[in-house]
Amino acid sequence: MGSRPLKVSEVNQYIKRVFAGDWLLSDIKVEGEISNFKHHYSGHMYFSLKDDRGKLKCVMFRSDNQHVDFPLKDGVKVVVSGYISVYEKEGDYQLYAKSIKERGVGDLYLAFEELKNKLEKEGLFDPQHKKELPFMPKKIGIVTSSTGAAIRDIITVIKRRFPIVDILIYPVLVQGVQAPKEICEGLKYLDSREDIDVIITGRGGGSIEELFAFNDESVARTIYGMKIPVVSAVGHETDFTIADFVADVRAPTPSAAAELVTPELDLVLESLNEKFTRLNRSFNYILNEYRGNLNYIKRSLDFYSPIYQLKEKMQELDSIFRKLTQIMEAKLKINRDRLDNVFTVLNCLNPVTSLARGYSILLDENNNMISSVDSLSIGDELNLLIIDGTVKVKVIKIDKGEFTYE
Repeated sequence: MGSRPLKVSEVNQYIKRVFAGDWLLSDIKVEGEISNFKHHYSGHMYFSLKDDRGKLKCVMFRSDNQHVDFPLKDGVKVVVSGYISVYEKEGDYQLYAKSIKERGVGDLYLAFEELKNKLEKEGLFDPQHKKELPFMPKKIGIVTSSTGAAIRDIITVIKRRFPIVDILIYPVLVQGVQAPKEICEGLKYLDSREDIDVIITGRGGGSIEELFAFNDESVARTIYGMKIPVVSAVGHETDFTIADFVADVRAPTPSAAAELVTPELDLVLESLNEKFTRLNRSFNYILNEYRGNLNYIKRSLDFYSPIYQLKEKMQELDSIFRKLTQIMEAKLKINRDRLDNVFTVLNCLNPVTSLARGYSILLDENNNMISSVDSLSIGDELNLLIIDGTVKVKVIKIDKGEFTYE
């Protein structure tokens, strides 16, 4: 019968014991260049040692790294003393550093600094050359790997913040010998299009050699010559590449790049609604102010208008006419009353009135009124006028004396 199969943890434990029993690995010094350095908030340091043919993971605990008397960073050449063991949970072997001595700057870091200084002197990093990012892009071009976490993060953030924008992805290699050439081709292609408003290029985090495609001189000069704004989003916040310096905007992470090139649609709509409300309020205020001025001008024009003056005079004439009418009516009433009085007096003196009361008037043959018996003679024929006619009478007797009525 064969031996039973081992569990993964048992294998890792066995390898760890093998490493611990090896006299070389239990106390070793390793020379190399620091890469992908991270100083964790717990105080522990995580990095890799590399040379031109390989890479070794390293960890230095807080209790050991407090005695390091120089700053650790990517590109520094060091000699690390410690031991090799297995991290059982992950099954990785790594160098557990106990002390570190500085040896100098690594070749990749030197190349990085040399190219950086060269391009800076040529003016490729000049802020005056930087182009502004559009506020509301219609289409965003992305030059990166189509399979990495960076592209997923970028798309997720863009669709969350500004879902109405279009995205055009140009997939490229982001590390290796062919990566710089493909990155340049992707940038040039997107720059040749008329519908791209802004371009993001970059990748996720990694060691200095993994990010070195974005330290390539051809990539830097291609970005510098672009007419469309370029956002560099390479690695983590602490990672810097030549592309970051020459790009129009450097984003600390791919997700941050997506935030930089897109507004948040909800905030834009809220801002537009607020501005519309303020604009409408201002418009109404100005409109009311102009309406008031217009009414004032209209009143002023009406006041000085000949038509207005004519209306005023017509109104004044109407007032005078009413007063004249009142005066005339008053005068007519006075004269009418006076006429009535005269009529009353005349009516009292009117003979017809006396006739109506039963009196009569004695007239001679010529219709002359006889007022005295002295003008009469016996036998005279007279006319007796009464209210409804004339009576012929003849004088047969004349009596003189004062008239009395019984």
